[in-house]
Formats: sequence, C-alpha cells, structure tokens
Amino acid sequence: MEDMGMNRDFWQGRSVFLTGHTGFKGGWLALMLQQAGARVSGYALPPAHRPGIFTSARVAEGMVSTLADVRDGQALARAMADAAPEIVLHLAAQPLVRASYANPVETYEVNVMGTVHFLEAVRRTPSVKVALVITSDKCYDNRELMRGYRENDPMGGRDPYSSSKGCAELVAASYRHSFLTEQGVFLATARAGNVIGGGDWSEDRLIPDIVRAWSGRQPIRIRYPQAIRPWQHVLEALNGYLLLAENLWARGDACADGWNFGPPDTDVWTVGDMVQLGRDIWGEGASWQTDHETHPHEARILKLDCTKAMTHLGWQPLLDVNTALEWTLSWYRVQQGGDEDMRSFSLDQIRQYAGLGKPLSETDRVCMGGSD
Repeated sequence: MEDMGMNRDFWQGRSVFLTGHTGFKGGWLALMLQQAGARVSGYALPPAHRPGIFTSARVAEGMVSTLADVRDGQALARAMADAAPEIVLHLAAQPLVRASYANPVETYEVNVMGTVHFLEAVRRTPSVKVALVITSDKCYDNRELMRGYRENDPMGGRDPYSSSKGCAELVAASYRHSFLTEQGVFLATARAGNVIGGGDWSEDRLIPDIVRAWSGRQPIRIRYPQAIRPWQHVLEALNGYLLLAENLWARGDACADGWNFGPPDTDVWTVGDMVQLGRDIWGEGASWQTDHETHPHEARILKLDCTKAMTHLGWQPLLDVNTALEWTLSWYRVQQGGDEDMRSFSLDQIRQYAGLGKPLSETDRVCMGGSD
C-alpha cells in the first residue's frame, strides 16, 4: 500500500471505526483498511442495495459490523466505545441531492444531527486520537464559478443535501474548537468530487443509472447533460482520506481543518461527455436521450481546487477519467457475469490502484500546514 501514499505499516493492527461502512464509499474504504491489516469496526444501517459493494464483496467478513442508525446517539456511542478505536471516520449520510428534496427532514437528521452524534461519541471515547468527517464537494456556496472551490470558500448549499453538508462542516469546526482540540483529538473534514466505482446502485446517480438502463438495452435519460462535474474513481478519494488521517496522527493540529480531494481540470467533464465515453466503453445496447421534463434545481458547474492536498499532503490523483470509467464499468460487467468472486475482484482493483503510485518520502507524508 505504500505506493499509493497510504503507509501499510501505519495501518497494520491499528483499530479503526467507520460509520457508513455498508454504503458505496464506506464499503470500499473498509476493504482498503482490511487489506492493509487494520482492525476495522463499522456502524451503519443495513445495506440499501443487495448487489452493492458491501454485500457483493462480502465486506463484513473482515470486520466487526454493527447495523444501527447514526441518529441513535446512545447506540453509536456504545459501539464506538466497544471498538476502542484510535482513528474514526464518519461516512454515514443521506447522500443524494434528489432524495433530499423528497425527504428534507430525514436528510438534515442524518447529515447534521448524525454528525453531532458521531462527534459526541468521539468526545466520550478516550482511545480516539484522530477523527475525520467526510462531507461533500457540494458543501460550498455554489456561485457557478468556473474556478475550483478552495477550502476557505464559504459553506452553503441551495438544495437540502448540499445545505446539510455545509452544516456538517460548521458542526465539525465548532466541535474542533470547542471540545476536541483540548482533548488532544485531531479532527479534519474531507470533501471529494463526484466519485464513481463498482458497487454503487443508488438511484439518480449517473453510473448506476447507466448500468441499469444499458443492461436492459434501454436508453438512459439524462436530466442535465451540460452540467459540469469533477469525476474521479472512488479509490482516489479514499486514498486521500487515509493519507490525511496519517498526517493528522503525525502532525496533529497543523492538519486539523478542511481538505479537498478532486480530479485535475482535465477530468472535469460534462455529464453528456461522460455518457458518451461510457457508451464507447459499453458498446452494443448503449444509448441516451435528454430528459426534458421539469426537475428540481441542481448546480450547473462544480469544481474543486485541490492544490492544498497536493502541496501539503503529497496527494496526487492516479487515474484519469477514461481509466476510472473503464474500471467502474468493468466491475459491473464482471458482477453481471456471475462467475467471479467480487471480493477478490474488488481487492484486486485496490492492489492494481496501489501499484500505480510512487513511494513518498517521509517529508511528503506529513502535513506542512493549513488553515480554516
């Protein structure tokens, strides 16, 4: 794992607690940590989609898995205390923009109060030294800028999902300054781009919608083909999270703030361009059409400036968007074939990703600074 920036020796035998481990990003993160030799515990609702990464890759086999609601603060605190983790990562969320319009109260309960319950559990678990809250690239006050948002840009969000993620950022900053720094717990937040990868079956996400439509030889209907998004493979973001956690451990408060992990500008594409590339990769049976019905507002332009993570963490994206989409659609094709062990296939993709990077010096591995 050293070649991807993640130091395997650091994670070997380390006790790590995740929320949201049954979800898309959480499932992949749990696999990465298992492969690195960490002792992993997770807390989340049952998986929403049985073909998803958690079930297909049998993620629970390599960890302690507690199925419960992040809105239950007492149960979350008990699970964290029982795990006695050194490092905790909060990924549990209501993760969908369109679902937040249909269920705004639930979205705020999960994404805001769920973060509060997580940080309260951290306060009461003496073993914790490092905490990482995962929010979203949509946490920023989106003014439809052509430049990427920087970590010191204001939080905001027009839709309930984006707003809830901006709120979670403010909650984390408050807990850092009010409680956790005094306790010697180093807390950071991480904001990634539009992640893609195998095992995501959420509704109203581009890649799962593509796979569902094209597997049935149906055209996918695209709401906003001209919308611009920062596309990246899920392993790129997770590599950044784990590298940040290592730096929090090594340098503490110098790294305890917000961090962006997104693709270079060359991989910031329109939705329509991504669909065209996907059609080229998928081949026969792939087509699309514009959905001209009226839909709730979604941002037209979203980009991240990741200079800070590249400069101060030594983090670098390793997969261009073409390769990221090829890996992603390959995962679904293999799953649909039914002949491959998806846990082994997923771990192989993690190993393949690890082999793309270059070893970092110890100087590169530690954070050199940062500001709120």
